[in-house]
Amino acid sequence: MITELISVGTEILLGNIVNTNSAYLSEKCAQLGLGLYYQTVVGDNPERMKQVIRTALDRSDVIILTGGLGPTEDDLTKEITAEVMGFELVEDLHSRELMEEYLKQYEKNNPQRRITKNNYKQAMVPKGCIVLDNHNGTAPGLIMEKKGKIAILLPGPPNEMKPMFEEAVFPYLRKKQPEIIYSQMVKISGIGESQVAEEIQDLIEKQTNPTIAPYAKTGEVHLRVTAKAEDEKKCRKLIKPVVKELKKRFGRNVFATEESKTLEEAVVDLLKENEMTLSLAESCTGGAVASRIVGVSGASEVLMCGFVTYTNRAKRKCLGVKKSTLHTEGAVSAKCAREMAKGGCKAAKTDVCLSVTGLAGPGGGTEEIPVGTVFMGCCCNGKTVVKEFHFTGNRSRIREQAAAQALTLIRDCVLDQTEENNR
Repeated sequence: MITELISVGTEILLGNIVNTNSAYLSEKCAQLGLGLYYQTVVGDNPERMKQVIRTALDRSDVIILTGGLGPTEDDLTKEITAEVMGFELVEDLHSRELMEEYLKQYEKNNPQRRITKNNYKQAMVPKGCIVLDNHNGTAPGLIMEKKGKIAILLPGPPNEMKPMFEEAVFPYLRKKQPEIIYSQMVKISGIGESQVAEEIQDLIEKQTNPTIAPYAKTGEVHLRVTAKAEDEKKCRKLIKPVVKELKKRFGRNVFATEESKTLEEAVVDLLKENEMTLSLAESCTGGAVASRIVGVSGASEVLMCGFVTYTNRAKRKCLGVKKSTLHTEGAVSAKCAREMAKGGCKAAKTDVCLSVTGLAGPGGGTEEIPVGTVFMGCCCNGKTVVKEFHFTGNRSRIREQAAAQALTLIRDCVLDQTEENNR
């Protein structure tokens, strides 16, 4: 079924509140296997609301509206939707009783507040519709069905909307939609988006069910493999051979097949598996690599020390970078990155040290060393690898890319060491 979300509220258009409802409902619709093609935000204007609802009903089977079910004059979602679909409003006695009980309790807990009569406007519902009890507020939810079209009206506050959706709407839609959608993520680092796209072009051209959708992230490419079937077990069965093929094609560049697993988590897990300790020697990233690592639970088992050596003096004093290296090659050089990595291992007494030195800009670049030039060194059990990168974007973007690439380099070096030991 084609589904559409409509968020009602001028406060959303003005940016006074963040529309988290759409993100939540999008995820739930995907779980149900519903085809979500449109999302709309409309203000509290009757004519524009009518237009948006009519358009949605013309092109979609199910429309889900959030907001505008309250007691005030600008809460018009129910009235406008009923008018467009041809329903008259009648009082629902059950909703009235629930509302009275809720308001009595509210008045008891808030004696300084006065309950106004306009609250009972919320007990008026489209005749013949399905009324959804609101256990966390006063406005009931509504489901209207007519001529093969379904309109689902939910309260705007997330603490009211989410429980109502879980308790009543999800089971309702599940019966209407016999198939579900299930996805698995394949996360890749060390390869650019264009290369990944080229490698899977044949799979994408012949795909039906499941499908592969690539998403570019900073320093990563995520491939979402999605299947549609009667239940999760059958979806997993469809997805399994595709994931296997992707892992075969991209090999060790695949760092995760779980949605929630991050690159830094993969690095920490790899270091734990190999019982290796890590230190970091950062310059232009200013501790950004360390920040990502320490965000991982259990990072203390592997990360021993982090140096932010932003000046030449600090590089010499903390990491033992030679004065001659800084004088002849400069701080932004392969030799400096090498000495930083080796010096970090020695100073922190770790198995691995990753160094980063470069120009994040906006100034300081030259024709020989432009802004975005970054050198990284990785010393792993006495063997040091140095790589040169050229990133683009503003200062923040360059630092973000450098931090992501640094994690990939750590992972690659540890994997190289592991493979060498296993030969």
